[in-house]
Amino acid sequence: MSFLFAAYTIIWALFFVYVVSIARRQKKVQQDLAQVQEWLERQKK
Repeated sequence: MSFLFAAYTIIWALFFVYVVSIARRQKKVQQDLAQVQEWLERQKK
């Protein structure tokens, strides 16, 4: 039974790390997109 608990713990930890990783990448993409939008606005003027 302890192996089952260890397996679930590892799976949940990996899932948490994966979700945090995705969230960080999404934040970076949003920042990059904001920079591109600002650049496009400056090019219109």
